[in-house]
Amino acid sequence: MTRIIANTAHIDPRAQLGDDVRIGPFSYIGPDVSIGRGTIIENNVTLKGQTTIGEFNHIHPGAVIGGEPQDISYAGSPTSVQIGNHNVIRESVTINRGTEKDRAITTIGDHCYLMACSHVAHDCLVGNHVIIANGSMLGGHVHVEDYASISGAVAVHHFARIGSFSFVSGVSRVLHDVPPFMLVEGVPTRPRCVNMVALKRNNFAKETIKALSDAHRLLYRAKVGLDHAREILRTNNQMVPPVTHLLEFEQEKQEGRHGRALDRPDRRVAA
Repeated sequence: MTRIIANTAHIDPRAQLGDDVRIGPFSYIGPDVSIGRGTIIENNVTLKGQTTIGEFNHIHPGAVIGGEPQDISYAGSPTSVQIGNHNVIRESVTINRGTEKDRAITTIGDHCYLMACSHVAHDCLVGNHVIIANGSMLGGHVHVEDYASISGAVAVHHFARIGSFSFVSGVSRVLHDVPPFMLVEGVPTRPRCVNMVALKRNNFAKETIKALSDAHRLLYRAKVGLDHAREILRTNNQMVPPVTHLLEFEQEKQEGRHGRALDRPDRRVAA
């Protein structure tokens, strides 16, 4: 077991540190923090609250993880942040812990890349292999599915969902759920095309890409309606699992409030 800890770092004796952890100068590690093996904490990092960091993460200078939620109703309960393995968290990223009125936990999965000055608010649920570029902000209670990419300076409304393998273009304003497999952009965002780059990089079959392209045309260009689009795709034998996921996602979105499935009356928590 080898730990490299700078003399000027402040580490509460109750914090739990795994093997081969490195902690740089002037970093602060609070009493309820757990850090998995092989994780690198650079200088001037603040880890506080009930925060669990998994294995082989790299957290860059100025990041603050586990701070109190920026929610005026927060009453100081011991909510938490949980971060998985093999994530890169760049300079001045902020990740706030959860609130009592939702899951009470903010979660980041595995193999994510959060670029400088991005913000993950309270109660967010971020999946695996997610990229969030510089200066982008997730409002409270946002869910981001696996392999989604959010470009720079994007603002995501609270309770919105970002679908799997989607791409949100830079300087966009996300007010509604972003459909999986789609590229969206604008103020507010609209689906412009299928996210071909992600689908090809992740070895989606040509038939699946064709089916998703046809679904995009029916839903977002011809605007034939969800039921009619489903019937056409079924008739054409194009109801492959990604298309089914897209249609289910859209159904939930339509049932939600202002195009956000998490705002459905049966699921919504207090704002």
